[in-house]
Amino acid sequence: MASPEEMIKQCVMMLQAISEDSTIPRNIRRVADETKTVLLDEKKTTGLRAADALSLIDEISNDPNMPVYARTSIWQLVSTLEAVPLD
Repeated sequence: MASPEEMIKQCVMMLQAISEDSTIPRNIRRVADETKTVLLDEKKTTGLRAADALSLIDEISNDPNMPVYARTSIWQLVSTLEAVPLD
C-alpha cells in the first residue's frame, strides 16, 4: 500500500489531468484546481487535506454536465482520497 503522501501526489496528478482537459466543463475544472490547492497545502495533515478535498469533490461528483470518462476519474479520485488515513 502506498504512503499517504504518495496517495496525495497521485490525486494531485489526477486533478491536474482533469483541470487541463478542455472537454470538461469550466466549473468542474475550477473545482479540480481548488482541490489540487487544498491537497498541496502542507500546513495541514494529510488526513485533513484528504477530508477537505473530498468535501470539494462532492460538490461536482453529481454534476449532470460531466462527461462519463471524467466521472469515472472523479470516482477513482474519491476512492483514493477515502483510503488516506486521518492520522
